Amino acid sequence: MTDYIVRATAAGHQVRIFAATTKEMVETARAAHNTSPVATAALGRLMTGAAMMGSMMKGEDDKLTLQIISGGPIKGITVTADGRANVKGYVAEPQVMLPPNAYGKLDVGGAVAPGILRVIKDMGLKEPYTGQIDLVSGEIAEDLTYYFAASEQVNSSVALGVLMEKNNTVKQAGGFIIQLMPYTQESVIEKLEENLKDIPSVTTMLENGETPESMLEKLCAGMDWEILDTVPTRFYCDCSKEKVEKVILSLGEKEIQDMISDGEPIEVNCHFCNKHYHFTVDELKALLIKG
Repeated sequence: MTDYIVRATAAGHQVRIFAATTKEMVETARAAHNTSPVATAALGRLMTGAAMMGSMMKGEDDKLTLQIISGGPIKGITVTADGRANVKGYVAEPQVMLPPNAYGKLDVGGAVAPGILRVIKDMGLKEPYTGQIDLVSGEIAEDLTYYFAASEQVNSSVALGVLMEKNNTVKQAGGFIIQLMPYTQESVIEKLEENLKDIPSVTTMLENGETPESMLEKLCAGMDWEILDTVPTRFYCDCSKEKVEKVILSLGEKEIQDMISDGEPIEVNCHFCNKHYHFTVDELKALLIKG
């Protein structure tokens, strides 16, 4: 398994931790959407966060959507994940280019902020849960940290990173989420803060050969901890020609008849994986009969 998430607990279940490596997932998204380096970094960070958040959900078929409505040049990012940590996503402006930020890094914050982050959880209930915050920085990890505190009242620390090769493919990607239970002792919080202060960036750790397991060792240094399980994660889009047919049928008889009258085949594009579906005039006629 190339990409995976390790779920762990520490300090007698006072802390829960998720650590992930997601290089293949992010590279698959980059290749599908032909994203610029800064767009790849923004999308990759949000997908990595969504993968870990999806793995927090109780049901395998529960759905999580993270949506950034951006006033920055990227305009928007949409990512969905399920309880099996299958993730898909896209950016509104995949070719956005910006100069490096003051630290010489990809300027994700400049591409994304200002804007809002919307989190939608569909757990099979009558109505999905929706939480929304204003973006703190557009750097995504900080925004998710703030979301957990403001919308879910869970004190968390989120770190996400994407490192690019010179040829603009993905070199490393991953992240971690630490969450405190309401009863976490002050001494445990202090120890975690001390560990976090000394820890390098996620991509530096991955570049140095660290794994999610060894990242956990650094995060949990000086406290008891245990791995609960390991979950594979991947870029996965469940689109199909049958699903696209349903979308076309939902347009209504008049709209489909207009397409047929044009006498030309149509092409429908999946936003999430950029796959193209083609329908001939005869197929559209058959759909109209079926509908």
